[in-house]
Amino acid sequence: MAKILIIDDEANMRRILSVILQDDNHTTMEAEGVGAALSLLSSNSFDLVITDKKMPDGDGIEIINYCREYEPSLPVIMLTAFATVELAVETMQAGAFDFISKPFVPEVVAAVARRAVERGSLVRENERLKEEAKRFALTDEILGESQPIKELKAKINRVAPTNATVLITGETGTGKELVARAVHKGSLRAKEIFLAVNCAAVSEQLLESELFGHEKGSFTGADKAKQGLFEAAHHGTLFLDEAGEMSLNLQAKLLRVLTDGQILRVGSTSPRTVDVRIIVATHRDLLQRVTEGLFREDLYYRLAVVPLDVPPLRHRRNDIPILVNFLLKEISRDLKVPFRKVSNEALEKLSRYDFKGNVRELRNLVERASILANDDEITANDFLLSTKADSAENDLPNFSHNLPQTIELPKVLEQIEKDLIQKALLSANGVQAEAARNLGISRSDIAYKIKKYKL
Repeated sequence: MAKILIIDDEANMRRILSVILQDDNHTTMEAEGVGAALSLLSSNSFDLVITDKKMPDGDGIEIINYCREYEPSLPVIMLTAFATVELAVETMQAGAFDFISKPFVPEVVAAVARRAVERGSLVRENERLKEEAKRFALTDEILGESQPIKELKAKINRVAPTNATVLITGETGTGKELVARAVHKGSLRAKEIFLAVNCAAVSEQLLESELFGHEKGSFTGADKAKQGLFEAAHHGTLFLDEAGEMSLNLQAKLLRVLTDGQILRVGSTSPRTVDVRIIVATHRDLLQRVTEGLFREDLYYRLAVVPLDVPPLRHRRNDIPILVNFLLKEISRDLKVPFRKVSNEALEKLSRYDFKGNVRELRNLVERASILANDDEITANDFLLSTKADSAENDLPNFSHNLPQTIELPKVLEQIEKDLIQKALLSANGVQAEAARNLGISRSDIAYKIKKYKL
């Protein structure tokens, strides 16, 4: 049973058509002209429209054009009292499903209506299947069938079509940029540019220039004006990787972009408006950094509109065989090495490993094994699993010797941290970035601690 709109300026004609269609188990609504029909079309859902060609307030072609623009799957049948070849061509070119001449045979009207309703139903089903396939394609590069990955894919499919700011969290090497690209791919900006920048890999001054641009003469070496990434990504998506490392000064500027869409080039006093979707990623606990005074609380809540957490590999161990198979094919293609299968024993060994470096570390292991393996099959012995973390733990100095019976642990820990930072700075000749790398912390962390301990 279908819902059909009948448009004709003759009341008798509308009644006749209604009786024919209702006898065929359809429901009908009537409109006496183009204006009334457009009002009904905008506020109701129909399965078929049957319209007269000429009416006092317009033409049936207007109805076809409206349906093509707003309801492409809605079929339209044209009625006419003057059937000509020219009219038939015009009607079909406009997009009508069919046309019927007056006077008509009731059985013909019923048969054409049934075909049109069936065609409309098939078109809508096809569109639904295409939409489902499109949603699946958003995340087809995010491999895995584990529950955490299924949940992540479902969230990506929900958030991608919106314009919401997305915060992607997860350990290093889990594939946060892959998630960001999937969000962009499923957004209304998919045909526009996607730009990415690693905030931890660039100094503060250079990062500000990279993001916001600068004017000529704004600093030494600025011999010409430069457009920043926010401007370059206008109408598109900008991915800020490791945004937790941004300085408080840059965080304030990022907050302004999120608040009113305005950026200020270095050395300029005239704001520029940009339309950019921002996706942020970090391996840091931003709430902890807020507590430490290293990240703005107001910025955190603007970024974390939709949080997406990418699970570490050790939380999705049953995805490892899928990832290994994919990586073997990719490495064989890219490096021109023979494709080798992996033994069950080797897969078992990988599945027990914790992968501190996550998928990035897994790829490194698979690539090395693909190149160095002597046999057609990669065995457990071909995977040289790192014990660096274990040896690093064993190399740590033992502070528990000769401790007094009672101690103030916070003060002791602070003194140890202060001593280690001083030694790292001396070893790095005062270069904070190098000292931070040697300590395994960020530049902003070491800057905060230098100020805290008044070093």
